[in-house]
Amino acid sequence: MRVPLEGKRVSRISARGFAVASATAVTTVGAVVGVAAGGPAVASNDNVEATASDTTLLADIPAGQQAQVQTASLAQQADAQAAQASASAKKSAEEAARLKAAQDARAKKDAAVKGKADKDKADKDKADKEAKARDLETQSASRASSRSTFQVQSSYSVSDVQAIARQIIPADQFQCFSNIVNKESSWNYTASNGAAYGLVQALPGSKMSSAGSDWQTNPATQIKWGLNYMSSRYGSPCGAWSFWMTHHSY
Repeated sequence: MRVPLEGKRVSRISARGFAVASATAVTTVGAVVGVAAGGPAVASNDNVEATASDTTLLADIPAGQQAQVQTASLAQQADAQAAQASASAKKSAEEAARLKAAQDARAKKDAAVKGKADKDKADKDKADKEAKARDLETQSASRASSRSTFQVQSSYSVSDVQAIARQIIPADQFQCFSNIVNKESSWNYTASNGAAYGLVQALPGSKMSSAGSDWQTNPATQIKWGLNYMSSRYGSPCGAWSFWMTHHSY
């Protein structure tokens, strides 16, 4: 009978129609995903030919597996997008690392330059201080030599001692020197406090022997030693006085 043949023909046509529809759906999905990924929106003739070819393939695939084919296609496109995002993230990370390395190098260079500048300044300040101390020492030595030796007396009044000091101490440093002597001994050249002795309370008093063997009885010797000590350690009598005001000793 022909009726069954017609029925089979209708079934085959329906199957091909379903295959064409499925292939078209796959192609359409691919086109839409392509647009989302930045691809061209208009399908070319090649896509039409591919659709026809895919129709033949899908016609031979059971209906239950056609969804798997479509899912695999979408998964491949998702993997491609993920790979592109990963590459972009890697590039951004590399750029950030490069910028940080450049910033670190610049900070290190700036620190080195600042450190050198600070060291140069400290060296200069030290050299200036030492030069000033040498100048003061030279001035005091010149003053002492120009007057040969002071007349030795059996005793000296406060005014006598101060007069000697004015001849030895530079004029711009005298007041600072006087302030220290006032605090240490009240201008008493025989003042003692334990091992400390003299106008400037050298500790021990025997240190002043470097300025003269008569350090115990001659205020001039004590003044010379005191000026040299203040200049070498603090730069000047005024430097020593500044220290004394903070620490109440020098």
